[in-house]
Amino acid sequence: MTKKQYRTIILVLGALAAVGPFAIDMYLPGFPAIAKDLKTDIAHVGLSLTSYFIGIAVGQLIYGPLIDRFGRKKPLIIGLSIFVLASLGCALAPSVEWLIGLRLLLALGGCVGMVASRAMVRDLFPLKDIPNVFSTLMLVMGVAPIIAPTIGGYVTAHLGWQYIFVVLATIAAAVLFAVARLLPESRGADASISLKPRFILRDFSLVFRERTFLTYAVSGSLAAAGMFAYISGSPYVFMEHFGLTDTQYGIAFAMNAAGYILGSQVNRLLLRRSTSKQLTLKIGFIQFVAAIALVFGSVTGSLSALGTLALLFIFMFSLGIINPNASALAMSPFTKNAGSASAILGSLQMGTGALASALVSYLHNRTMVPMTGVMATLATLSLVFLLTARRSARKAVATQLYDV
Repeated sequence: MTKKQYRTIILVLGALAAVGPFAIDMYLPGFPAIAKDLKTDIAHVGLSLTSYFIGIAVGQLIYGPLIDRFGRKKPLIIGLSIFVLASLGCALAPSVEWLIGLRLLLALGGCVGMVASRAMVRDLFPLKDIPNVFSTLMLVMGVAPIIAPTIGGYVTAHLGWQYIFVVLATIAAAVLFAVARLLPESRGADASISLKPRFILRDFSLVFRERTFLTYAVSGSLAAAGMFAYISGSPYVFMEHFGLTDTQYGIAFAMNAAGYILGSQVNRLLLRRSTSKQLTLKIGFIQFVAAIALVFGSVTGSLSALGTLALLFIFMFSLGIINPNASALAMSPFTKNAGSASAILGSLQMGTGALASALVSYLHNRTMVPMTGVMATLATLSLVFLLTARRSARKAVATQLYDV
């Protein structure tokens, strides 16, 4: 493909993958206003974030077989249309219960972009280039968490939180137009893919039997879930605990999102000297250290707002390196069932994210500890899983050599 085609495809795929996260980040500064208008508290508003994560986790499992069976573009158009309608519904929500339900529907529509974008990268690019392509995608995707909270804070302050969802509907409509007009169909319909439950379960089981997929999908999902714990707990930590305004919170959130983007771009340089496997393990240890420092500072009360931001920046920078490498390694064994593999990978990421988000809300005790404690636990589990998998692989190699 030409450079112009490459840039266009990356831009549209990045926008597709960013639609779902944009709907997470943009309404976070509106939490206090939403709680006030719907006569509830921030913890209950946080459940609308949890329902969104659940919707993304479940929805990706639905879209995986669909994009393998019917091609990539038709499910994309349907899912984005659902997203537009659900966004407008959220703007009209009369209660927090309605908001929670509509956010679930919003996720079921928006997650199609996350599944299809990963599968289309696997369709369109050589295997050796995929980690770099994912890093480039993250540069495009990373604009969303930088500008989304800032836009959300501005819209909340000047128009009201309801207009956040009007803006989301407008953005999704623009992405829908780009998909229809600019994005090529990377894989057509395949009648050999059955949508009968037993065949879908068979395809999913084949994905899980790939040891490489299981290792990097699980470890990467655990690492990424720490970000969702941060997203869920950060409105309280920064706006209530440290007293930042909604605009200041948007800036703080953007700084940490910039760390994620920076990590994804540094990853492209690191890949010239190290393999994806080496980077995932080494940077996983750095993320673990940052998370432990966060929870220690939270328990002792020694962390200032600036210190918290610095450690969160390191955490997010590390994730920017871990995520593209873990995703590329997990997807590497698949061609025919790339959609199903992408769906399971995304479902694991969002499923663990939903659990992390719910746990932070459940443990809410007007301190930083629930957020930082969940982040530290997840970073530790991710590192332990990688170390255990590597040790098992070494033992397997040693056994084979001995048998020979």
